[in-house]
Amino acid sequence: MAEKLTFPAESAALLEPRLPPTPNSEDASRSRPFVTLTFATSLDSSLSLAPGVRTRLSGPGSKAMTHYLRTRHAAILVGVSTVLADDPALNCRIAGASHQPRPIVIDANLRWTPRRSDKVFEVCRSGAGLAPFVLTGIDASQLPPESVELLHEHGGKYIHVRTTRFEATGRLRFSWDDILAALQAEDLASVMVEGGGQIINSLLDPAYHNLIDSVIVTIAPTWLGQGGVVVSPDRVTDSAGVPFPVARLSHVSWHPFGEDVVLCGTLRK
Repeated sequence: MAEKLTFPAESAALLEPRLPPTPNSEDASRSRPFVTLTFATSLDSSLSLAPGVRTRLSGPGSKAMTHYLRTRHAAILVGVSTVLADDPALNCRIAGASHQPRPIVIDANLRWTPRRSDKVFEVCRSGAGLAPFVLTGIDASQLPPESVELLHEHGGKYIHVRTTRFEATGRLRFSWDDILAALQAEDLASVMVEGGGQIINSLLDPAYHNLIDSVIVTIAPTWLGQGGVVVSPDRVTDSAGVPFPVARLSHVSWHPFGEDVVLCGTLRK
């Protein structure tokens, strides 16, 4: 069984202004889930050494912080590439935690074939996590019955979400508005968007900045080198074709956790 983690109360207090409102607060009634964008990156803005290569960046302190954040959100969201590369448990390992977040897997084209041996199901059977909700653009009649049954057995399910077809690749893809609407329909009031690169970069598109309530980024003191999976959204330009910054954080604070530094902020509208 994975080691239980602890996160000091004084450190948790530093993050409190960045977290979703409590269920009983006046801000708890919202038209969409509270969205926290959070990830760990190297000094060269890389999430991993290469696509599909699992790369550990967070030290013990910032890792515990991430698991603490999971206790404060109703759901954690990752793309299917992260599931295929990392086989993540997608649970919270803070000692004494009374809440487990619901894993959300973005899998528009149904690339993931769930297996009983996947960590996310192992922790579910042990009572240390929840089964995932898989958001897909594939019609229910075309879903593999074995996968549907496995998810249902553990308390998870497929959720059909409206898609558009990306002309360059022919693949289906979601709008973030439709993703959040699907989570809202499941009474998931908050979500941590954790990765991977395509998911993060798509959310950082200027069209979706108004959907992001909080940004919490762990910066590890390491360079991974060229060829990694980089956090870098598409370039934007003005009407004359001159590029300008895609986004900038405001209300910024920096918090050291061990050798890592955690950057918190909000996107300027």
